[in-house]
Amino acid sequence: MFNIGYPEMVLVLAIALIVFGPKKLPEIGRTIGQSLRELKRASNEIMSAVNEPEEDEERPKKHEIEEGET
Repeated sequence: MFNIGYPEMVLVLAIALIVFGPKKLPEIGRTIGQSLRELKRASNEIMSAVNEPEEDEERPKKHEIEEGET
């Protein structure tokens, strides 16, 4: 995704440990995880809302079916 290798990841984590300290890192990680989860949920809702009208257009309408039967 970001094309970050193992050494770069270790460097980022070491800098985060120095800047925030060991007590704050779990809290920051939890907050980032919750934010990503919420973003994914919102994205899925938007995608389903966008795709929903397309699915409705493909199905025949109820009055169209009734007209064809008579």
